[in-house]
Amino acid sequence: MNGESKSKIRSPIVQRKHLIPFILITSCFAWWGLANNMTDTLLAAFKRIMSLSDFQTSWIQIAFYGSYFCLALPAAIFIKKFTYKAGVLLGLGLFITGALLFYPASKTMNYFHFLLALYILAGGLSILETSANPYVIAMGDASTATRRLNLAQSFNPIGSIAGVIISQLFILSHLNSATDVERLSMAPEQLKKIQSAELSAVMGPYVGVAIILLFLWILIAFTKMPRAKDESGHVDVKQTLKRLLRNKNYLLGVSAQFFYVGAQIGVWSFTIRYVMKQLELNEKNAATYYLISLALFALFRFICTVLMKYISPGKLLAYLSGIATVLTIAVIVSGGYAGVIALVSISACMSLMFPTIFGLAVEGLNSDTQIASSGLIMAILGGAILTALQGLVSDLTSNINLAYIIPLFCFIVIFYYGLYVIKRHKKIAIQR
Repeated sequence: MNGESKSKIRSPIVQRKHLIPFILITSCFAWWGLANNMTDTLLAAFKRIMSLSDFQTSWIQIAFYGSYFCLALPAAIFIKKFTYKAGVLLGLGLFITGALLFYPASKTMNYFHFLLALYILAGGLSILETSANPYVIAMGDASTATRRLNLAQSFNPIGSIAGVIISQLFILSHLNSATDVERLSMAPEQLKKIQSAELSAVMGPYVGVAIILLFLWILIAFTKMPRAKDESGHVDVKQTLKRLLRNKNYLLGVSAQFFYVGAQIGVWSFTIRYVMKQLELNEKNAATYYLISLALFALFRFICTVLMKYISPGKLLAYLSGIATVLTIAVIVSGGYAGVIALVSISACMSLMFPTIFGLAVEGLNSDTQIASSGLIMAILGGAILTALQGLVSDLTSNINLAYIIPLFCFIVIFYYGLYVIKRHKKIAIQR
C-alpha cells in the first residue's frame, strides 16, 4: 500500500472541531430528502384528486426540478460572494416559505397554486443543496471528500423514508376511493367537498415541516460554523465557466448527474403506479413498496460509504450502474412480483450515484468549486425533463412498463461516466 492510500484511510472523515457544524448541515440532507419524496407521492395523490393524466401529474416534477435549475447558479454566485452558511440559511428560508404556501393553495383548490408553492420550496432546496454539498466537501481533508459527502448523503434517504411514511399516513390514506369515472358523475358541490378534504390532507404535513424547520434555521443561524468560502470574494462567472467548459471530467459529470436525477425521479415517481398495476393495489398499499425502495437506498448509502475504503468511487459507480441497467430491463420486460422486485432493487444501485458523481466531477476544481457545484445542481433539471418524457411515453403507449426505457438509457450514460473516471484515474496514476 502506498503512502497516499494510507493517508486516505487514516484521515478522519470529519474533524472533531467540525463535528457540530457537520451534524447541523447533514440534518439538512435529511430534510430535503423528506421534501423530495413527499413530492414524489404527490403525483399519485393529485392524479386521483384532480383526475389528471400521467403527463399532467409530471408538471409537479417540472415545477420542482425546474426551480432547481433556475436557482442553482444564482445560489452559487451568492455563496461565492458571501459564505456557505449564508446560502444554507437562505435556502432554508425559501424552503419554509414554499411549505407554508401550501395552506393558501389548499383553500383556493387550484393545481397551479400548488405548483407555485412547490416552485418556491424547491428553489430553497436548490440553494440549500448548492451550499451544503460543497460545504461538506470543504469540512476536512480533500482525500476523504467523496467519502464525507457520501456519509452526509447517507442521511438523505432517512429523510426520504420519513417523507414517504408521512405521505402514506397523512396524505395517501386520506384520499377518497372514488375513481375518475365516479368523480365525473358527481355533483359539483359533492366533488368540491371531497377535493377540499383531500387537499387539506396534502397541506397539513408541509405546514408542519415548515414549523419544525424554523427551529433548525434559528439553530444554524446562532451556531459558529466554519467560514468556508472564496476569501477573495471575487465573482468572475465568465472566466470560471470558460475553465469549466474546457474540463472534460466536469462536463461528463454534469451530464451523468442530469441523467442520474432523471433516472432516480423517474424510477421513484412511477413506482406507486407500476406496483398498483402489477399487483392490483391501491395508492396507500402500493406506497409500501416505495418505502422498501427507500429503505434499501438508505442502507446501501452506508454500505457504499464503507466499500469506498476498498473500491474506488469510479469503479463502484460503474459496477452499480451496470447492475441497475440489467434490473431496469427486467422491469420493462417482466411483470408481477418479478418486475416489482427488480424495480425495488434499482434503489440499492442508485444509492451512491448522486454524491459520487458530484464528488468525482468537482475533483481538483479548487476556487471554481462553487460555480461548478451550481452546474451539478442545475443538472437536477433532468428530474423534470426526463420524468415528463417518461410520463408522456406512459400516456402514449398506455404501458407503464415501457416508460422505464427512459431510466434504462440514463443508467447506460452513468455506466459510461464510471468507465471514463476509471480510465482517467489510471492515467493520472501513471503520470505520477
